[in-house]
Amino acid sequence: MTHRLDATDPLASYRDRFVGAETSLVYFDGNSLGRPLRATGPRLAGFVEEEWGGRLIRGWDERWLELPQRIGDDLGRVLLGAAPGQATIGDSTTVLLYKLMRAAVAGRPGRSEIVLDRDNFPTDRYVADGVARECGLTLRWIDVDVTAGVTAEQLAEVVGPQTALVVLSHVAYRSAWLADVPELTRIAHEAGALVLWDLCHSAGSVPTSLDAWGVDLAVGCTYKYLNGGPGAPAFCYVASSLLDELTQPIQGWLGSVDPFLMGPSYVPAPGIRRFQSGTPPIVGMLALQDMVALIDEAGIEAVREKSVALTSYAVEVADSLLAPAGVVVASPRDPARRGGHVTLQHPLMREVTSVLWERDVIPDYRDPGGLRIGLSPLSTSFAEVERGLEMVRAALAGLTA
Repeated sequence: MTHRLDATDPLASYRDRFVGAETSLVYFDGNSLGRPLRATGPRLAGFVEEEWGGRLIRGWDERWLELPQRIGDDLGRVLLGAAPGQATIGDSTTVLLYKLMRAAVAGRPGRSEIVLDRDNFPTDRYVADGVARECGLTLRWIDVDVTAGVTAEQLAEVVGPQTALVVLSHVAYRSAWLADVPELTRIAHEAGALVLWDLCHSAGSVPTSLDAWGVDLAVGCTYKYLNGGPGAPAFCYVASSLLDELTQPIQGWLGSVDPFLMGPSYVPAPGIRRFQSGTPPIVGMLALQDMVALIDEAGIEAVREKSVALTSYAVEVADSLLAPAGVVVASPRDPARRGGHVTLQHPLMREVTSVLWERDVIPDYRDPGGLRIGLSPLSTSFAEVERGLEMVRAALAGLTA
């Protein structure tokens, strides 16, 4: 069956463009760190020799200063469903979450609550906690099923006239629950709140339509499905209707209206550039450009179709090979409610993960008892999925013998 699935996969040839995809190693962690593209090595070398080495500081005026917005516009067009001028690259996910959370609560004066769920990614929760303490606000928690995520009914129960900001993830990092962004956004807006969406576990594998959905704010990382490399800078999206209303809290020189005026006081730049702070991490953006171009070539809808096929196959194989050993699929079975990874639950999965890493099968582990397999659509084959899950069965059998 796997031979037929790979033979008929219209995106199968893209696998050859990734470093290491030809090896026997099974990579189930593309939702944490994507494989590098073969094109990226020459791009980085060329940058060192030609732009950095050849143009030196002239590069800032010639291209580099505008690169964060240029890549942001590419992300908007290829992945995010966002018109130009609403996305930019720079800083880590954590820093951008802080900037947008702090700007959002300041943009809703007189309101005292931030709403978020207890199973949101730790960084989101930690940053929200810090912003709440800094601003004298209260965190209003939603308790969720860790095999699912926030529903419309749950959100409607907690938002109200005191809600300044709602912080949610498009794809839940643990379960892969795919949130109903337009409906949850509508509910928050009816209460007069802003919504910040974390796209870290969806950007590059699940299409978004941020403008059409009425999204206010979003942050996403670029080293998972966007293959930007370790520590690659994150991106943020601010809806055009809010760009002149919100003021970001880390006032750096490159977010000012005229950075080279070196004026005595800060005046924010117009548009999305006001959400920049310091010098853009140019080298860290280069690998991301290669992956955005590849997704543009393949088409994000085709990438999503492949992602659904891979995760559905993983669920099918897990039911056949692993369910008899007591393994439970802890992700939504409905592909319309599932992102790009699948979590398999068993009390021994922490130990299984350690065994697998020694055998060149690389998933990751998330409590409680969850072995998480992240399937990057353009670099993962169906045969790789089957081979990896067979190794999971073997590792589990060895631990329970």
